[in-house]
Amino acid sequence: MTAPGSYVLVIAVESPTTIKVGALGDREFTAGGYAYVGSAFGPGGLSRVDRHRRVASDDHDTRHWHIDYLLGADSIRLATVETYPNEDIECALATAFADAGCEPVAAFGASDCDCNSHLWKLDGRSLPAAVKTVSEETA
Repeated sequence: MTAPGSYVLVIAVESPTTIKVGALGDREFTAGGYAYVGSAFGPGGLSRVDRHRRVASDDHDTRHWHIDYLLGADSIRLATVETYPNEDIECALATAFADAGCEPVAAFGASDCDCNSHLWKLDGRSLPAAVKTVSEETA
């Protein structure tokens, strides 16, 4: 079994697109980089990230979470992943993106917490800088 933890998916939206995101309905995504923060403390732990990779590469069709709808779209590419084994920092990461001035995709991926969003438009901002700040604060 893989360790539990938190993660950040860096996603490239290669062209503007509208995607139906489950119960959230249609959402518009402008071209550019996005960061999605998630956690994997259930069965399988961070192997959930492998599932996200399979959805992004069209090897898995089941849409369960909001991120599945985005990753499964044609104009979307999963660029990179950062993982934080044994660290429960999902909401701290989301707060760091908000504090850095990143634009939230309202209510995306945050149905089980008080965060505004777990998906953020990066607008050219450096993901490693935002992630480094959070991981240093929680160390």
